[in-house]
Amino acid sequence: MKSPLPIASPSPPRRQFLRQATVGAAAVAFPAVLRSAAARRDWTNLLFLWTDQQRADTLACYGNPRVQAPHLNALAAQSTVFDRAYVAQPVCTPSRSAVMTGLWPHQSGCTGNNIALRPDTRCFPELLRDRADYATGYIGKWHLGDEAFAQHGFREWASTEDGYSAGFSAGRDRETRSAYHHWLIGHGHKPDKRGTFSRDYAVRVPVEFGKPAFQGERACAFLDQHRQEPFVLHVNYLEPHTPYHSPLSALHAPEALAIDPSFARDDDPEQIPLRYRLRQGSPGDNEAKLRDIRTHYLGNVACVDRSIGRILARLEQHGLADNTVIVFTSDHGDQLGAHRMVGKSVMYEESVRIPCFIKAPGVRGGRRVMSPWSHIDMTPTLLELMGQPVPDGLSGRSRAAEIRGAAAPAQNVFVQWNPNKGVDEDKTSADAASQAVNRESTRTVITPEGLKLCLSDMDRCQFFDRRNDPYEQRNLFYRAGHREVIGRLTKEIQSWQKRTGDKLAL
Repeated sequence: MKSPLPIASPSPPRRQFLRQATVGAAAVAFPAVLRSAAARRDWTNLLFLWTDQQRADTLACYGNPRVQAPHLNALAAQSTVFDRAYVAQPVCTPSRSAVMTGLWPHQSGCTGNNIALRPDTRCFPELLRDRADYATGYIGKWHLGDEAFAQHGFREWASTEDGYSAGFSAGRDRETRSAYHHWLIGHGHKPDKRGTFSRDYAVRVPVEFGKPAFQGERACAFLDQHRQEPFVLHVNYLEPHTPYHSPLSALHAPEALAIDPSFARDDDPEQIPLRYRLRQGSPGDNEAKLRDIRTHYLGNVACVDRSIGRILARLEQHGLADNTVIVFTSDHGDQLGAHRMVGKSVMYEESVRIPCFIKAPGVRGGRRVMSPWSHIDMTPTLLELMGQPVPDGLSGRSRAAEIRGAAAPAQNVFVQWNPNKGVDEDKTSADAASQAVNRESTRTVITPEGLKLCLSDMDRCQFFDRRNDPYEQRNLFYRAGHREVIGRLTKEIQSWQKRTGDKLAL
């Protein structure tokens, strides 16, 4: 059985973590496949790097060279960039479930935050044909249940979040703390919130003690240990998710990420869904606060960039870069004042469109795919790029041929919203009607030519022509002259629902 990640002369708290990090792994027997540098070229590894709540327009490849992210910018230049990449659902748990399983949230059951992924639903490592041969590691935020415990084919586990212990499944010790928690203890820090380190604490420590620094260290240790065997490593950063504070906030002037045009001017308020209107307000309607938030937000992008730079350098040092698929994406975006909101959970581009680029062995970088891409396609695409069979039952399609340079017909992508039960951001009013609308669901289709139709079961619907209205400031759904195209796109959504077993009545 593989030993845990090597840490030189660990302190007692770190030894405690190394024991708990392998909980659940003892029952998994697998051979240690040690290969020479030449032999390991037969294998294709996966390094999956993803952030939380990062908008697409925070990187140079998406038109913003002002953000200080040199390592991500360099990686994008070596990769295939998906210009119009979209999430399956713009909130954490559902989006992550789609990325990890290749199933829509309504298929996996992860339709809202803090819903655990069922044990019998397979994640990416469990889909590998020869999975026993792969070293598998997960570092960072999981948000799919039992946060601190190894599961779903990941044998090595280094969690960063302590805020989900109340939702641990039966039999789990709710006093279990994250690997990051023990790392901070080992560096002399003291918990600030009922025996845990709060998220606010983690973003206020010097950059060398933040979560990205910890994750970079742990990822490098994983690569050191498994450099001569095939591996799948996911590194999932919380940043630039709230809290909007960063030790590197001074790196950027406020204008590095300009205030969105829809902050100043939007459609007739009656044309905006009520659930969205309930989300509008401070700090989303305060320009001074938004400018300050954006400097911290971009500072945390820079924190992540430094960590990723360290990981990529170690990959290069071990000669692994040429036989490793490297992915960078985020689980959803952030309004950051667009339409006078912050956060996610809406169908505007700032929430549903995310950065996404893939560096594949043998594929020349610099290619852009302009047609829409969906996170639902991630699992089959990566399986094919790694030379693995794509199992039946996945909802997406492989886009590997496009990454390798082949032309492919552009297709619609779909995004869904399901009620986010129990999340504070939805508790916006005590009014019964307002609370009812917080239980609304939406199904969205986005076409290659730039049309977007959002159908709600109990709130305002939206239709945008982004060719003429790129910031989605004019809802055309209730205006004359669009019935034919709305009818056609409604049928597209209904057909998608039928194909995927989505029984929502619209």
